Amino acid sequence: MGPVRYICLPLLAVALSGCLAKAALDVATAPVKVAGKAVDMATTSQSEADEKRGRELRKQEERLGKLEREWRKLDKACGEGNTTACTKRDEIALEIDSLSHTLPAQPER
Repeated sequence: MGPVRYICLPLLAVALSGCLAKAALDVATAPVKVAGKAVDMATTSQSEADEKRGRELRKQEERLGKLEREWRKLDKACGEGNTTACTKRDEIALEIDSLSHTLPAQPER
């Protein structure tokens, strides 16, 4: 058993030193990895910001379209003498005006 011990001990020492070195490296780099993930989670990439802005613009455009359809319907009713429709039409016109100023200019077709 003597010669086997002399051969196995150095091999075992080399194998364990690699494991210990890896463990030490993992412990040393763990805070950096955690901090990096926290920064990634806290910041918004440009593409994510662009996607969010696009969703907001589409929602505003949908709202504007609904308001314009409602305005046309109320304008027709107002033309037929419905004074309540005239009042609502004017309120919607103000909302359309304020909403259209928040949207970027549309290219001419």
